[in-house]
Amino acid sequence: MKIKLFELRGDEKQAYERAVAALPESYAIDAIPDILSADNIESVAGYEAVVINNKSILPAELITRMGELGVKLLSSRCIGYNHIDIDAAHRMGIHVCNTTYPPYGVAEFAVMLMLMSLRKCKPALWRQHVNDYSLEGLLGRELRTLTVGVMGTGRIGRAVIDNLSGFGCKILAYDPFPNADLISRGISYVDVNALIEQSDLITVHMPLMDSTRNIIDAKAISKMRDGVVLINVSRGELMNTDALIDGIEREKIGALAMDVFEDEAGIYHENRMNDILVNRKMAYLRQFPNVLLTNHIAFYTDVDVDSMIEQGIANIVAMDRGVCATEL
Repeated sequence: MKIKLFELRGDEKQAYERAVAALPESYAIDAIPDILSADNIESVAGYEAVVINNKSILPAELITRMGELGVKLLSSRCIGYNHIDIDAAHRMGIHVCNTTYPPYGVAEFAVMLMLMSLRKCKPALWRQHVNDYSLEGLLGRELRTLTVGVMGTGRIGRAVIDNLSGFGCKILAYDPFPNADLISRGISYVDVNALIEQSDLITVHMPLMDSTRNIIDAKAISKMRDGVVLINVSRGELMNTDALIDGIEREKIGALAMDVFEDEAGIYHENRMNDILVNRKMAYLRQFPNVLLTNHIAFYTDVDVDSMIEQGIANIVAMDRGVCATEL
């Protein structure tokens, strides 16, 4: 079987070489740094399997063409899969899987954003650049005194709860499928409205689906406690950006930290230093002293990068043999 891998970065090459060495003899792989797009879709001809990352956006027309060119297996080496038209893949008989990686790096990053937001690190760091070491406006809050709502208790949400348990804060959880282990440990599951209304800090760890898109909107924010802190390291579209801006301006939201952003494609993970960026909402939110925007790097640890490239390739073999645990 011939495999073609797109979006190979320099930091992935060692893990890529290990993954190639582990392939059975009947599999051969080629890799290029380019994303898969309409411009190079014809290059998959002759390959039965394709491995991509999340910058390769595959709508129905590209999926259909992949099937016509003979692709049978598609592995995405990231957790999210909203960049792939899964229904179109199924119609074309293409098997698709995503990739898991250890949840700890993202979970640690989420807690870091919580602490930075609560202790007003952004304005504090700004001030040092102009030798302003005053205290006014930097009064922080202690995590242990707060009620933290965790929306989504999959692998990353559970790791966040594990980390938070050491701080002594009260934890509320929401998930359509409550985790029995967390319940046995005393974590309180509540409905989404109760979590929104009772939490001082809300962190979102849900996949992007029709049912979760804009789950944090103007109506939800209106029910939150004054001064609520919001954290998002999952997908930007889980939160309605206009509603966030309004909440910040009205001082309903006390702090906001996001590692992801609506319409971030073409900006995050690119050097756009000398370019005019066409994302007014991002530019406007970034200027608030109580808003932290990081450039989609919560996943970016040595452990997670290695895991994604190795598992992304290994999943082709697993799907070919009908034993892939993450097939969609």
